[in-house]
Amino acid sequence: MALPARSRLLELTKLQCSIFSTIFNPTGERLGNKILRQRLKGPKLAAYYPRRSATVEDVMNEFKKFDLVGENEDEAERLEDVARAKLRGKGAPKKKKTAEESRFNKRKK
Repeated sequence: MALPARSRLLELTKLQCSIFSTIFNPTGERLGNKILRQRLKGPKLAAYYPRRSATVEDVMNEFKKFDLVGENEDEAERLEDVARAKLRGKGAPKKKKTAEESRFNKRKK
């Protein structure tokens, strides 16, 4: 049995594409139609992530309205760690107030 002619196969493919509303691409070029047919992801992604979540400070401010006092334990622990690091000499250096205090200017002279 002989193979059908290429022109007949192209006609068949063209007819098939017109029936099923697909793109006729006889050369097999990359056109990006697969991506363009997909639904847009922007609105779905925007709905997935919350706009702004409540922080511990927000909750503390709400408690202050009722004269209640609370403590942010994580922040207190962080401040203690920073104080311990400063005692060991591992803390952040002090900021220079004037240009004369700057190490860069001392080297320049």
